[in-house]
Amino acid sequence: MDSRTINLRGFAGNAGKNIMQGIGGFVFGNERSESKEDSYVERFLDRISNGTIPDDRRSAMTELQSLVAESRSAQMSFGAMGFPILLNILKEDREDVELVRGALETLVSSVSPIETSQGLKTEVQPASMNSDLLSRETENISLLLSLLSEEDFYVRYYTIQLLTALLTNSLKRLQEAILLIPRGITVLMDMLMDREVIRNEALLLLTYLTRDAEEIQKIVVFEGVFEKIFSIIREEGYSDGGVVVQDCLELLNNLIRHNASNQMLLKETMGFDPLISILKIRRGSAFNFTQQKTVNLLGALDTVELLLMGGPPGEPGKDTNKITNQIALAQKNILDHLLLLGVESQWAPVALRCMALRCIGNLVLKNPQNLDSLASKQVGEEPHLQPALNAIFAIILRTSVAQEFVAADYVFKCFCEKNPGGQALLASTIAPHPNQAHATHGSASDMPFGSILLQALVSHDDNGDMEACCRASSVLSHIIKDNLQCKDRVLQIQLETPVPSLGRTEPLLHRIVTCLSIAASTGENSQSSQPEESYIQPVILRLLIIWLVDCANAVNCFLESAVHMNYIIELASSKQYTAWVRGLAAVVLGTCVLYNASREKGRDAFAVADAISQKIGLSTYFLRFDELRKRFTHSLSGQQHRKQLSRSSANSMSDFQEIEEEETDKSDQHPVLSEIFDSHFFSFLSKLETDIRDNIMDIFSRTKTATAIIPAELEQKNGEIDGEYIKRLKSFLEKQCNEMQDLLARNAMLAEELVRTGGADNTADSSQRPSSGRERVQIETLRQELDGATQRIEALKAENAQSEAEASNQRNLAAKLESDLKSLSDAYNSLEQANFRLDAEAKAFRQGGSAPYPDVEAIKAEAREEAEKESEAELNDLLVCLGQEQSKVEKLSAKLAELGEDVETLLQGIGDDPALPDDDDDEDDGNDDEDEE
Repeated sequence: MDSRTINLRGFAGNAGKNIMQGIGGFVFGNERSESKEDSYVERFLDRISNGTIPDDRRSAMTELQSLVAESRSAQMSFGAMGFPILLNILKEDREDVELVRGALETLVSSVSPIETSQGLKTEVQPASMNSDLLSRETENISLLLSLLSEEDFYVRYYTIQLLTALLTNSLKRLQEAILLIPRGITVLMDMLMDREVIRNEALLLLTYLTRDAEEIQKIVVFEGVFEKIFSIIREEGYSDGGVVVQDCLELLNNLIRHNASNQMLLKETMGFDPLISILKIRRGSAFNFTQQKTVNLLGALDTVELLLMGGPPGEPGKDTNKITNQIALAQKNILDHLLLLGVESQWAPVALRCMALRCIGNLVLKNPQNLDSLASKQVGEEPHLQPALNAIFAIILRTSVAQEFVAADYVFKCFCEKNPGGQALLASTIAPHPNQAHATHGSASDMPFGSILLQALVSHDDNGDMEACCRASSVLSHIIKDNLQCKDRVLQIQLETPVPSLGRTEPLLHRIVTCLSIAASTGENSQSSQPEESYIQPVILRLLIIWLVDCANAVNCFLESAVHMNYIIELASSKQYTAWVRGLAAVVLGTCVLYNASREKGRDAFAVADAISQKIGLSTYFLRFDELRKRFTHSLSGQQHRKQLSRSSANSMSDFQEIEEEETDKSDQHPVLSEIFDSHFFSFLSKLETDIRDNIMDIFSRTKTATAIIPAELEQKNGEIDGEYIKRLKSFLEKQCNEMQDLLARNAMLAEELVRTGGADNTADSSQRPSSGRERVQIETLRQELDGATQRIEALKAENAQSEAEASNQRNLAAKLESDLKSLSDAYNSLEQANFRLDAEAKAFRQGGSAPYPDVEAIKAEAREEAEKESEAELNDLLVCLGQEQSKVEKLSAKLAELGEDVETLLQGIGDDPALPDDDDDEDDGNDDEDEE
């Protein structure tokens, strides 16, 4: 019975179910609010902690577990107040097994995420918070580990489930806690010997626990985990087993990934025989590849690949360990199993075939014995045997899956890497076959490898079978890379021209350039963005770069036809091509300069550099390198390293077709580009770019012709009359002067191209450019002066606009101050009128009777004195403000006079006394102006 489907919640019995039906219908109703859930959690916890009747406590635990398992709000409330109560039960009430089971199951529910359709993805998950809270104390983890020694099956099962859930949410913290607990890992290892359900859960727990944890990996290996892993795999039926085999292989890969010591221990203790047993399949088992078996085989191939990679990248003994593993695996005849999976079993899933091909490449990489073994291998059955390399090349030509092409191409890359003998072996077979004209890709099994390759390179029909040419070009680039003898040998291959009646032949290199032009025209005419068309030209250009580097004969052959260089210049300069094509075409031109040994006029390095300068422009040309570097950087940063085998990635890893479609939709470049143009080729191009830049600058810093000047020639020869001697010297000086003028003109053009920031002018028609370098420099100087004058005019306009704005603000402020002054004057007049009225009333009182009356004159004097003080203070403030504003107006007037503005005209009308609004409106406007200020 599988532990993933077993239902272990029945221990509560029918009584618990009845309680659930009675109370749960109300508690879990649709109208239940979060506050009610919180109150129910608190009520259940109170019954559990303070209850005296065991059955009531168990019932409350059952209700609490169900509530926490279904409600995120209840999870949050439980995390805030429930952990101490349930942990105390695990400590103090172990004799009540049923209550302990319920407590453990409730804890599992509290740290298990609840999927809901509502809510934001960014909001805090209660399960994560609870996991962090529970794993924060090492004592809690120690308590859980102690429960694994209990006799009750369900207690152990729920405990290990709880630990697994904590690992998924708080991996680092739990790894650190378990390391601090004595014999903590040993207790977990003992679970591998428990009943099947608990063993499977313990296996999953150890898989999580050993991820990126070197110390835990060492302890687990010391506890004999390798023997237990392969014992479980054998019991489950090797690759025919279920998900348990997948978990075993994932645990195994965690232990040996970038860990040379564990790899060595595996080899010395268990050996590689159990691993080989997983890879064994029956020949012709076409319908035996279930999805789970495919995932299991992928896990075993992942183990093989990790062994072939050796230790960490920077480890000193990595290569030694890698070679040792290569030899040990080859001795177990693993190559036969890999060829059966990757080459012969074309009915196997494509992901499996790709993985097997990559393992073949890593198995033979820089290993002479394994290289010879692959070169001599035959695949198939009698009477249809064929060399393994021929069969792999056939996969390259016929597959419709880009990843399979890349994987098969990787085999040839590894086969040719540091293997000049193997490269020469393959290159020696490249020759036209007598029956090549009538052969097809499917009927070429009896042809030598080189003839099949040549056929794919040149046999494109009217529709342009450029896919086969592109893939064959990739293989040819591996055969000739860093091997001058192979380059020269392939260079000597002569092909019949498309019109044989002319009786001429052409080199293979010329035909490759023709194929490149056909691919460009095909993509241009179709105007489609299919991914199959996006990598054909870059791959063929890569072949040309590898062929031309360090091979002067190839450069000379390439330049024999002026059409070739003109076409590459068009690729590098036209914006209708991608950055990959433009950049790689620029590198091709650079190799024609860097490795040019010709002294023939029009084909030497100076002529190529001159063509680049005239037709592309040096700044635009160097810009192509920068664009290519950006594309490389983007490609390398966007590279998705192959996912580690796990339950979440197993399904996607088994279906490359789906992955390819997703990658094609998300990116504007084909995934083949990021695989073929890897970091090693990027480093190669970076060094090549530096050499090309230095070489081109060196060319433009010396004369056009390399004239050998012998000092003796400046001396008069015996018997030479003075007139002839003077005439000879004059001719020599004229020649030197012409070359110096030409050099000055070219240096002027070079300076112009390098200082220009934009490359748009460089792509203009050359007929519209000045012919003299001096004229070009003068025009550029005038253009720069014009730009400077335009910038100064714009600056003056901006200053003028700013000054006008400030003057307008000052006018508004002056109008506001005048309004305030008028308001103050009106208030003063009103005060005087009130004084006069009070004076008249006082006189009337005096004349009316003899009753005592206040001293009106004293009151008037006092009021007048207070009013004068207030008025004087406000007037002082107003005068200060007017003085400051007057200073600003004077400065602005001076600035406007400098700018040529008529100050009197601007100030005209400021002193007028227009009709003012009501006092209330003036005050409101004044307040608004103050706010704006």
